[in-house]
Amino acid sequence: KVSTAALLLLPVASAFTPYSGPIATMKSGARLNTGLIARHASNSAILGTTMASDDPLLLRAARGEDVERTPVWMMRQAGRHMKVYRDLVSKYPTFRERSEIPEVSTEISLQPYNQYGVDGCILFSDILTPLPGMGVEFDIKEAAGPKLKPIRSKEEIDQMKVCSDWTTAMPFVKQTLGELREEVGNKATVLGFVGLPYTLATYLVEGGTSKEYLEIKKMMYSEPALLHKMLETLAENIGEYANFQIESGAQIIQVFDSWAGSLAPDDYDIFAMPYQKMVVEAIKKKHPEVPVIIYIAKSGALIERMAKTGVDIVSLDWTVTIDEARQRIGRDIGLQGNLDPAILYGPKHTIKERTEAILKMAGPRNHVMNLGHGIEATTPEDNAAHFVDTVQAYKHAKVAA
Repeated sequence: KVSTAALLLLPVASAFTPYSGPIATMKSGARLNTGLIARHASNSAILGTTMASDDPLLLRAARGEDVERTPVWMMRQAGRHMKVYRDLVSKYPTFRERSEIPEVSTEISLQPYNQYGVDGCILFSDILTPLPGMGVEFDIKEAAGPKLKPIRSKEEIDQMKVCSDWTTAMPFVKQTLGELREEVGNKATVLGFVGLPYTLATYLVEGGTSKEYLEIKKMMYSEPALLHKMLETLAENIGEYANFQIESGAQIIQVFDSWAGSLAPDDYDIFAMPYQKMVVEAIKKKHPEVPVIIYIAKSGALIERMAKTGVDIVSLDWTVTIDEARQRIGRDIGLQGNLDPAILYGPKHTIKERTEAILKMAGPRNHVMNLGHGIEATTPEDNAAHFVDTVQAYKHAKVAA
């Protein structure tokens, strides 16, 4: 098995193949503007550095390279906390419209990049988006969240299919990722993302969101073979869906097993971790040069397990310090995070102090700054901007030779 450190040294050319597909005309002003270009130029000038390569900063940091500053983006950065996003909701009232009409998805994906100058531009989508490619329909209600017909029998699970052509099943994903690559160039890194099998299975078995996950746990304990069958089908699909995103333009993939943190350790080792590994191995088999980040909510007890899945970066929530994570999983694997999103409701001096404390603890290498969870919908935009500006202005102390 190739080590994570070795994977970081493999050639990276295939991750940067220019997108050659059709580019739709943007309808609502999402095109890159000269003000944004000036902002990025200003950031470089403040640091007094030149780019070490033509590859974007976040991508180089995710590969474990020495970088001129710590990159920053925010989970759930494109969405409800931004007025420009809320303004689109009246025109495109359903989530699936906003995420599956390519020019709209592209515009939304670019909104935080255009406004904040973040170093990562993540696809505006949902972890449930690929389900129709597997023969599973879903809807997302604005207030109630995802709704699905529960899948709990062998016959229903057997009807799930392995998608043979993601380009046909998800053409809007391909178009949006290609447009994002063309728009941001090397000034930001384009991220794709997928949900991992256990978390997707919770939605399929529960029929939507859940607080206790009782239905899937009933299946886990009473019909484990049935759940394994579902998880295997999901893993096979999600690994190839992630590869499809890479081949469409994604330069980094973040994998979410958000609800695996609700499992007891023994159950995590049986029903979550093996399928996490299956997805990561599928990605690394085809695209060993592409960094993979893993995130799990409430994962403080799980970071050693997360680090053993084959990923390049473990994304931390705010319940674990960077120092503790380094002690527990070592320094060879990258870390992402981990400011508590609630701090963005505080005064600017607190945002600055808490952000800089994390940056100082993490050091200049093997770290991507982010929140410990997705940004909250009512977060003041000015405070989000202050967080990003604080990270981009921060200068790490030089280490004596």
